[in-house]
Amino acid sequence: MATILERNKNVKAPKKTRAEHAEDALYREVWEEVNNEKTMRFIKKYSRTIIAVVLGIMIVATVFQIGIRAYRANKMATAVVYEEALASMDANALAGLAENTSGATSDLALFQSYLLDKNIAKLEKLASDGNTPDFRDLAKLHIVSIRGDEMTAVDVEKYLSDLNSESSPFMYNARLIIAQKYLSVGDAKNANKWLDKIINDKNAPASIVGTAQTLR
Repeated sequence: MATILERNKNVKAPKKTRAEHAEDALYREVWEEVNNEKTMRFIKKYSRTIIAVVLGIMIVATVFQIGIRAYRANKMATAVVYEEALASMDANALAGLAENTSGATSDLALFQSYLLDKNIAKLEKLASDGNTPDFRDLAKLHIVSIRGDEMTAVDVEKYLSDLNSESSPFMYNARLIIAQKYLSVGDAKNANKWLDKIINDKNAPASIVGTAQTLR
């Protein structure tokens, strides 16, 4: 017995008459008209909103492009000023650049300005208000090297406490300076405490470990 599927294969789809084709065409035409009418009503109803959204997108895109170009131009101009100030060894120009820029660029310009004129006020500003922790730490090390004689060992330890962290690239330098300060006032106990922190740290630089072992 033939299956239902086999019987269905032999059944041909009935052909539509001209009238049926005409009816289908009329239905599609009416459907398109209805859709077009709905679309037009929607556009008319929300035309202001649509225009506002389109204009908003265009404005945002334009501002974004202008912003990128201005940012790049500003960076290039800053780089040129920085190179010129550095080449001419102009401490004032570098200090001015530090005032008008931000981030590490500002910190670097201020630090290099200090290296040229040795104005410790710039170091103090960098230590307290620097944009980046690395430059703040570097400034503190230099301040201690300059004013360490005026500070007690406890003051030095407290002042460099922020550097006693793995997040600071100057952690081992700070520990060694603190130990040396304690040694300078005859406090071997506290000095050895800091020296041991260096010697027992497997990640400590070999040069600093060597110095610490010599002092120990």
